[in-house]
Amino acid sequence: MDLQAQFLKAAEESKTLKDKPSNDTLLQIYSLYKQATDGDIHSDPPSNPFDFVAKAKYEAWSALKGKPKEEAMEEYITLVNKLKS
Repeated sequence: MDLQAQFLKAAEESKTLKDKPSNDTLLQIYSLYKQATDGDIHSDPPSNPFDFVAKAKYEAWSALKGKPKEEAMEEYITLVNKLKS
């Protein structure tokens, strides 16, 4: 199975995890998914200083700037597989 197919399978499996991951892990899943699918973040930070969720998502994705899409896919697959077991 090629990397793209493994990634898509992991993305589907991430929706059916037995236990809900911690907020930090959810941010990691989100940021790796966005980096793998969209590449580097190209938007401005959230303008509302009290939108803590949007700010956390922005910062998590921004921290991955420069990471190749393939590497983000591999890390995403590894993380989801770890959470499944």
